[in-house]
Amino acid sequence: MGSTRRTGRTRSRATAIAACAAALAALTAVPAQAHEPQGRVPHWELKDTGAPEARFRGLAAVSRTTAWVAGTGGTVLRTTDGGEAWRNVSPPGAGELQFRDVEAFDARRAVVLAIGEGEASRVYRTDDGGATWTESFRNTDPKAFYDCLTFFDHRHGLAMSDPVDGKFRILSTGDGGRSWTVLPNRGMPAAQEGEAGFAASGQCLVTSGPKDAWLATGGAARARVLHSADRGRTWTATDTPLPAGDPARGVFALAFRDRDRAHGLAVGGDFRPDQPSPSAAARTRDGGRTWRPAATAPPAYRSGVAWLPHSRTAALAVGPTGTDLTTDAGRTWRTVDAGSYDTVDCTPDHGCWAAGETGRVARLEH
Repeated sequence: MGSTRRTGRTRSRATAIAACAAALAALTAVPAQAHEPQGRVPHWELKDTGAPEARFRGLAAVSRTTAWVAGTGGTVLRTTDGGEAWRNVSPPGAGELQFRDVEAFDARRAVVLAIGEGEASRVYRTDDGGATWTESFRNTDPKAFYDCLTFFDHRHGLAMSDPVDGKFRILSTGDGGRSWTVLPNRGMPAAQEGEAGFAASGQCLVTSGPKDAWLATGGAARARVLHSADRGRTWTATDTPLPAGDPARGVFALAFRDRDRAHGLAVGGDFRPDQPSPSAAARTRDGGRTWRPAATAPPAYRSGVAWLPHSRTAALAVGPTGTDLTTDAGRTWRTVDAGSYDTVDCTPDHGCWAAGETGRVARLEH
């Protein structure tokens, strides 16, 4: 959701773009392990969340000062001061749930997704910064397992489940996540044997513009990306060059440029730490109809990806073994940090955030 917001004034936007360009130049010019003062090189600055027992795979960056994270143990945290302090705003009675995705409209309104088989898959919404929550969806089909959710705007959104009766299942909302409806599956291609989504970063289902959505898959003979141009009612499937042929391999995360439905990135690989992940990134210039492998891919599995704000060519990919940067729209990637993160999100005011295991949350500092 953060990538869909716009800055207010032309002058401040121009200043922000110039600052981002300077930061990216510094980041690509200095080796990742260079012993420079931190203030001179863009770097992830860890923020103490006070929740070392939680793994945060859900992240919604609202701005440089406001962000939400969601994770294990039914944990939801929110900051409104750039990560200096975090408020535990977890839904009551959710301690047994696994939150894997959160989408925030602002500092007060957010929607979170819990994953799992049957009734473990749930959706909650808050309108008061997490002081109270309303459960707006609870899955009652034992064959369904929801992985990700996304929004086109403040009202319209989708959530996806692993295949049910041979096809991916899609939920739709038209009231900001207060109610949900299962869409007919007539326009959904048949799933491959063993095909599913990965609830690794909240980025296996993403949107760009008012109607376009993309869904990432793995676990089957081919790692695919499915695209819908009508808010989830009909879909087309395209093969990608990412690793496939095993339940642990596939596309884990997608990112499409803000208001640009042509240029997209896919990252993934094999999530097992003892297995290599060659060709773990791909790019598209035609809205996902075709995908090309990165000429120089990240060196290992990556679970999250985000375009840098106001840039047509720069993006970050994160995973348990590090962060990679591309400055040529996904053709080549270079490792710039060795810290462990599962997901990443950026905002128009250059508030890039990352989150992951042992309560790790960081903000990109210039």
